[in-house]
Amino acid sequence: MKVDGGMTRVFELLGKRWTGLIVAVLTERAAYFAELRRAIPKISERMLTDRLTELVAAGLVLREVDPGPPLRVTYRLTESGRALEPALNELARWAERYMPEDRGCRERPGTEPPDALAL
Repeated sequence: MKVDGGMTRVFELLGKRWTGLIVAVLTERAAYFAELRRAIPKISERMLTDRLTELVAAGLVLREVDPGPPLRVTYRLTESGRALEPALNELARWAERYMPEDRGCRERPGTEPPDALAL
């Protein structure tokens, strides 16, 4: 058995912390840097800059500079970035079903490990 090369490439990029959340925010609409920072409160400016740079280099995000004044940078998904939306929506549905906020993963909805029921 061998891991698929495509899946490896996808998770090397989207498996990094914050990357999927950035793409998810941008599926709703284009955003300025400050808007992205507010939408993802725990991300640092440095990390947001790094992840956006990676997404631009991967061809998933387009960086557009508005010369201003004031100078503003808008980020929007490219066609290939927008194509991730159905997969992200499926992941969100999966998380709602199998990863409730107060517990880890569970096998099936309504199924809890025996020791979790004692809590």
